[in-house]
Amino acid sequence: MLISKMAAEGGGKEMNEIKTQFTTREGVYKLLTHSEYSRPNRVPFNSQGSNPVKVSFVNVNDQSGNGDRICFNVGRELYFYIYKGVRKAADLSKPIDKRIYKGTQPTCHDFNHLTATAETVSLLVGFSAGQVQLIDPIKKETSKLFNEERLIDKSRVTCLKWVPGSESLFLVSHASGNMYLYNVEHTCGTTAPHYQLLKQGENYSVHTCKSKSTRNPLLKWTVGEGALNEFAFSPDGKFLACVSQDGFLRVFNFDAVELHGTMKSYFGGLLCVCWSPDGKYIVAGGEDDLVTVWSFLDCRVIARGHGHKSWVSVVAFDHYTTSVEESDPMEFSGSDEDFQDQMINFGRDRANSTQSRLSKRNSTDSRPVSVTYRFGSVGQDTQLCLWDLTEDILFPHLPLSRTRTHTNVMNATSPPAGATIITNTSSNTANGNNSGANTPGINSLSTTLPRSNSLPHSASSGGGGIGSGIMDSAIATGVSKFATLSLHDRKERHHEKDHKRNHSMGHISSKSSDKLNLLTKTKTDPAKTLGTLLCPRMEDVPLLEPLICKKIAHERLTVLIFLEDCLVTACQEGFICTWARPGKVVSSF
Repeated sequence: MLISKMAAEGGGKEMNEIKTQFTTREGVYKLLTHSEYSRPNRVPFNSQGSNPVKVSFVNVNDQSGNGDRICFNVGRELYFYIYKGVRKAADLSKPIDKRIYKGTQPTCHDFNHLTATAETVSLLVGFSAGQVQLIDPIKKETSKLFNEERLIDKSRVTCLKWVPGSESLFLVSHASGNMYLYNVEHTCGTTAPHYQLLKQGENYSVHTCKSKSTRNPLLKWTVGEGALNEFAFSPDGKFLACVSQDGFLRVFNFDAVELHGTMKSYFGGLLCVCWSPDGKYIVAGGEDDLVTVWSFLDCRVIARGHGHKSWVSVVAFDHYTTSVEESDPMEFSGSDEDFQDQMINFGRDRANSTQSRLSKRNSTDSRPVSVTYRFGSVGQDTQLCLWDLTEDILFPHLPLSRTRTHTNVMNATSPPAGATIITNTSSNTANGNNSGANTPGINSLSTTLPRSNSLPHSASSGGGGIGSGIMDSAIATGVSKFATLSLHDRKERHHEKDHKRNHSMGHISSKSSDKLNLLTKTKTDPAKTLGTLLCPRMEDVPLLEPLICKKIAHERLTVLIFLEDCLVTACQEGFICTWARPGKVVSSF
């Protein structure tokens, strides 16, 4: 009542005003109104009962230098345009391809970046009735339809992605909680598939398809309880992070089909997940209105972020904005070549990012380089939040060394010698509640942390020792049947952190999993996970506050993508917005 009264008197006007620009330490991000993509009529879409608007990008290496292409779904419609970004205004009158579906709606899509050329692209599209379509929007061809008769799964497709490094394998998750591995070269068969158990563990099982000839799906994963809302491959393609409606993040070794670690939301389902560019951290968001940062190496929650007022729908790391700070010369250990090797913008080096040059920062004794990770989130509250994950969160028990700025990626003006990027930010967040000044184990430099509440840190660390990550022979034999998968061609990870499996994860919902042991059938009591490594209490981990938190749309936000010269957002009304990074607005605008 108070809010409505304030709004009526004009007091809530500023709060409800939609922002067209915002400022961070790099400078001013500006909304490019002429670069807005939508349905050609630009009429807001009535989104009642519709699936979320999603956006996919691909670069086709066009000789003209304008090779970016964008695909987005609005209701029953799917559009494919040339994406001009910050360079030129969008021309909505000329879609390269437009499709209108009857009886079903597109829910998600993904381009194969390996095979894309100016003449052909492979685009996977998932649908609300469970089917998956492979189309070429340049040639305007529909090459294949998977799960056409819905014999494999009848529920909505929640997420699909090409397997990294593969031209033919793709993974599809459904609202049923099942996930399927397909090969575009194989057919699906005319009868419902029969499955054979390949691997089972804590609230997950993996089955192979039992048939005389190889057919889709190659593998069926049953993960958690309720819908599997989203999954994401690690930058090196070896691990798979899944978030489910049961509130669990589960991280699997994709090749070995083994559970690496788990995390539980504070409450409610988890809706979105992403990896840091170097594969060391995972961020998840969901119905608890929080963003949760989880350490891949330690298998534990290291921070939570509170800024959204409703469910968090998308989280994403900004590969192009990171601060790399040089330690005092006397503290640096290593050669000049090593040091230069670490001064990188790791967004450009995805293929080797997990074993990237930043991995040398793992040695927390000398820490020659510190990195501030930037990530963002959007939610049903129509707000965009940007967050910085800083050294006092990543290494809470070590005093921060005196640092000077070495690299600030976005070409912003460097602060004077002796200053840090962290100090720079405080001017934009003067109202931040920096309670970290009194945190044990963190020196006074942490008081310059922008809007970061560094609450007392838990002394507990991730469980388990270092394992070899070697797949047992039974699994190897089972999977070798499917040589076409090419899942074991990649180099084995040198070290894989073992995870203490002290907590039961609930029973598996697969009807064919009759051989599961009692542990996997034990339901998880949320009250028993709170206060454990799975789900620390709020006071046991640092609480991040956003660098910026801005209302940027009328309807709930469904897309956040970081590109080199801009970031892209979309709302349920069907408007895809381009925000130019500082200094990236082309003069023609």
